[in-house]
This record gives sequence, structure tokens and C-alpha cells, in this order.
Amino acid sequence: MLDTRQPVTARPAARAPGRAGRRRRQQLLAWAFLAPLVAYLLLCYGYPLLTNIDLSLRNYTVRTFVHGGAPLVWFDNYAAVFTDPTFRTALLNTVVFTAASLLFQYGIGLAMAVFFARHFRLGPTLRALFLVPWLLPLIVSGSTWAWLLNSESGVVNAVLGWFGAGRIDWLTSPSWSLVSVIVANIWIGVPFNLVVLHSGLQNIPAEVYEAASLDGAGAWQRFRHVTFPLLRPVSAITLLLGLVYTLKVFDVIWIMTKGGPGGSSSTLATWSYQLGFGSLLPRFGPSAAVGNVLILLALVAGLLYIRAQRRQEAG
Repeated sequence: MLDTRQPVTARPAARAPGRAGRRRRQQLLAWAFLAPLVAYLLLCYGYPLLTNIDLSLRNYTVRTFVHGGAPLVWFDNYAAVFTDPTFRTALLNTVVFTAASLLFQYGIGLAMAVFFARHFRLGPTLRALFLVPWLLPLIVSGSTWAWLLNSESGVVNAVLGWFGAGRIDWLTSPSWSLVSVIVANIWIGVPFNLVVLHSGLQNIPAEVYEAASLDGAGAWQRFRHVTFPLLRPVSAITLLLGLVYTLKVFDVIWIMTKGGPGGSSSTLATWSYQLGFGSLLPRFGPSAAVGNVLILLALVAGLLYIRAQRRQEAG
């Protein structure tokens, strides 16, 4: 009897995917995860930046802003900004406002962070209360300080009157308006410095302090030779973020003084707004040029920070 069954042949085993195929799939997966972020950066940062640059290079009016067709003037808007007498005042006020805010925000925040590093019963509660200025909307903070520093009915002048001091026009005097907005901005920014610096202090090993104490170091010596050097990376990023934020502060200044009186508290941020939206004949080109100057200042600060970090890592 004949055997009609077909011989069974072994199927070739499926080949395992090669290393190149796996690498390609990993790259595609990585780009798939990056695609939303890249799209967000291009739409929310790249496009507005390019639009602002285009605004600064053209002579836009209300009509051309709506219908298009603004003539290209290249760097005439920048020349108009740099030769404007207001530019020097706004730039100087921006430097003073930024430097004073960073100095006191960091100094007070560091002192409070060192204080709260000591564990005591009400520490977490008090630290949470100090976050209130940072959590409040800026319009609320600015309005509160405008009420406190009001010349006629402000609380600050009322308290000074109890000690025999005369009335001070905090918001309407050219000598005091910039000081007033600086004080308000310091009050707003201290909690941010407190939170970041306190987190940095928690990462310093306790053994380092114990070793310094065994070597006879006092409280000031431990802070100077242990705490401050080990906190330097956190301090650098705190100051950089504070610088970028302070350069673009607008809400508080506008609510309290509107950059006045006579431009005495005007910064580049408030001046840019005044040029673009502060009159019936807006100057969109110069306004965008001032905004680009602010962006350039923030970019320079970021590059200096990266350079300092690389030097520190190399050393």
C-alpha cells in the first residue's frame, strides 16, 4: 500500500530583527515623543518671535496691521528707539529695578531658607504662609501695594504719621515711584527664592556640617565655607530665572504707577506697551523693537549662565 502523505518540511525560522531595525524604531519612537514638544515650541515661541522681528523691521500702522502691506524699513525702528531720550531712562530704570529686586529677593530668600532649614514645629506652616505673595495674581498684588502706598489714605503713611514723619508721595513722586515698585516686586519674588533655596539646602548632607563642627567651625564659618559654596548651582539657576522674570515685569509697575510720573518708573517692558498700545496712534514697529531688546538681554544672561556652568564643571 502506497504512502500518500507528503513529507513534512521544516519551515525556516523567522529571522530576528537586526540591530539596525531596532535602532531605527527607537529613533522613530523618540521623535514621536518629541514631536508634540517641538510643535509647541514652534507655535508658541518660534512663530511669535519671528512675528515680533517682522514687526520691528516694518512701518506698521493700524491699517497695515489689519490689512497687511506694511513697508519694510529694516533697522529704522531700532534707530528711532535708541535715539529716543526715553530709551536711556527706561534702560537705566530696568537695570536698577532688576538689580535691586534680584539682590534683595535672593538675600532675603536665602536668609529665610537658612532659618527654615532648622526643623521646628511651626516651620512648615510658616513656610506655607510665606508662599501667599507668590501665589496671588499680580493684579491683586499690585492693587494691594497701590492701596498701601496711597498718599492720602495709605497704611504706610498712616504708620509713619504715628512716629511724626511727614506724608510721602510714594506713587506720584519722581523720587519715590521707582522705589515703590521695587519694594512691591521684592515682596512678590522672595517666596520663589525661599522655595528653591530651601530645596537646595535639603540636599546638602548633614555629615558635611558635622565634619565642619568637629573641625571647630562656627555658624558663620559653616555658612560661608559649606552652605554657600554647595548652594552655588542652585543659586545660579535661581538668579537666572529671577533675572528673566524681572526683566519682563509689567503688571505691577503698570498697576501702581503706569511708568510715571514723567517716566520716572518706566522700564523697557512698560515703555514697549506704551509705544504699542498707550496712544491713539500706536507705534507697533518701535514697540516690537523694544521687546526684542528685552529678549536679547535675557538671551545674553542665559548664555553667560551656560558659560559659567561649563567653566565650573571644567574646573
